Amino acid sequence: MFESLFNYPTVLARHVEGPAADERKRFLLHRANAGAARGTLLRIARELLVIAKNINVTTGKAIGRHDLEAAATKWARHQQRRHRSHGSRWSRDLFLQVGTDWFRFLGRWQEREAAPPPFASLIHDFVHFMREERGLSEATIRNRCWHVEKLLAYFMRQNRSLAGVSLCDVDAFLNSKGSQGWGRVSVATCAKALRSFFRHAEMRGWCAPGIAAGISGPRVFKHEALPVGPAWADVHKLIDGSNDGKPRDIRDRAILMLLAIYGFRSAEVAGLQLKDVNWERDIIIISRPKQRRAQEYPLLQSVGKAIIRYLQQVRPRCSRREIFLTLKAPFRPLSPGALHFMVSRRMQALQIESFHHGPHALRHACAGHLVAEGFSLKEVGDHLGHRSAFATRIYAKVDLKGLQEVGNFDLGGLL
Repeated sequence: MFESLFNYPTVLARHVEGPAADERKRFLLHRANAGAARGTLLRIARELLVIAKNINVTTGKAIGRHDLEAAATKWARHQQRRHRSHGSRWSRDLFLQVGTDWFRFLGRWQEREAAPPPFASLIHDFVHFMREERGLSEATIRNRCWHVEKLLAYFMRQNRSLAGVSLCDVDAFLNSKGSQGWGRVSVATCAKALRSFFRHAEMRGWCAPGIAAGISGPRVFKHEALPVGPAWADVHKLIDGSNDGKPRDIRDRAILMLLAIYGFRSAEVAGLQLKDVNWERDIIIISRPKQRRAQEYPLLQSVGKAIIRYLQQVRPRCSRREIFLTLKAPFRPLSPGALHFMVSRRMQALQIESFHHGPHALRHACAGHLVAEGFSLKEVGDHLGHRSAFATRIYAKVDLKGLQEVGNFDLGGLL
């Protein structure tokens, strides 16, 4: 590994004969397999040698944050005294970053264990109940736990125990979230999570009875608004706007087609792996966590070409199995948040009118287009991966053709 990075014999010998050469070489190979550029590997290799000279890594002992920070500060002051840097911050930060990654790779990093909150056992018990007895999805469990943790932390700051909490206290918490800018839907979602938790807490005897039945969030009417998505012509404009041939455009074009044509959720596209595209059968396989099954979709020729172009021309060569990765090292999968930023930025740049600017707006646009093309709501729901027809009923509002047929229906002599 060192031979491929350093050309001068004296520099090469310094790295080969330096302390912990084998450990440094293994980490460099790991970063190279992850797709790190040669310049990045050179910077890491130089810093690894510095770290190995300042910290004895051959003892087999774990390295803690305190030890690493002390060595980093000593090295930064040394660099500053020798006028190799104007300040100590850059040298210290690089030492800490590379050192943390290296020791964590070696399994020698001593993580700083944060003390669990006093209510950790309650959350753990609630998670076990939702997962084992209710059979809820992991996404639902995470969402409910997030809201419950906010509530319990709120009570902890007031030195209140769960046993002494009343319904008025829960209402005060929900009102505080509304005053902080939470919307009606967010507060209603929080109230639903808290009702579930207090039902469990009452069953366990953790709190006074009757709290769960009294928790009420703001009223949210079902299907009170139309699906908020751009017009289908604007969707074509959005996809065509990512056809400039730049690496980012090639990657984003494939993502936009998956979001708009198939109506995939952002998390589904972010989690799409190489094995999920079957080129022999021309299908895409999407995992549906709530249904606990996988759903197959036909791979359209246009979408297949966009994915192949990205894989051949843009996607970095690394050990990651996710399809869509960042363009710069260290290469990692795109997050749902990154997909939201990408779609929103492109929609706003093209001045596309839509109440929301994000991947879910394209999902709404896909559903609206299918309804306009004459597909039944059952077919639209199957395409979107809905668990029941109730989730698809909202798109009946945009079935203008069907509504017109109802309006033109002649009741004859019945009136």
